Amino acid sequence: MKREEIELKVKNFLIEEIEVDEAVIKSDALLKEDLGIDSLDFVDIVVIVEKTFGIKIKPEEMAGVKTFEQFCDYIENKVK
Repeated sequence: MKREEIELKVKNFLIEEIEVDEAVIKSDALLKEDLGIDSLDFVDIVVIVEKTFGIKIKPEEMAGVKTFEQFCDYIENKVK
């Protein structure tokens, strides 16, 4: 799966499922501060990502993930 596809899928579910404003989704946007993703949203995101990309997300691996770009990097590395 190409990087562009990953970013598009992540962006789409953030907009549709988590109701993030499309205008704030930029590569350097902070997940919590800029996108407003809280711990409950994160639980939903884990389920969506696991279903969409067929990968398992481990909370300890996500500790350093702070931005939209890092989140897409994480998914890209797991999908390979």
